[in-house]
Amino acid sequence: MNDNLKKNGDGYYDPTAYKAIKAAEEETVKFQKLLDTIFNICELSGFHIEGRITIKSKNTGRIWR
Repeated sequence: MNDNLKKNGDGYYDPTAYKAIKAAEEETVKFQKLLDTIFNICELSGFHIEGRITIKSKNTGRIWR
């Protein structure tokens, strides 16, 4: 699958697009781990999150809701 991401729609090698896609995926994975950690801490502490959590990435400025 990663080989398919390294090529553009015309089948040519495109390292710039590949790096951008991988960076976006890595940030998504980091966010999911953070969210899981927050929920686990709340569960272990006897709390429950009632509302929406909004988090902003310091690196990219992306806002997660």
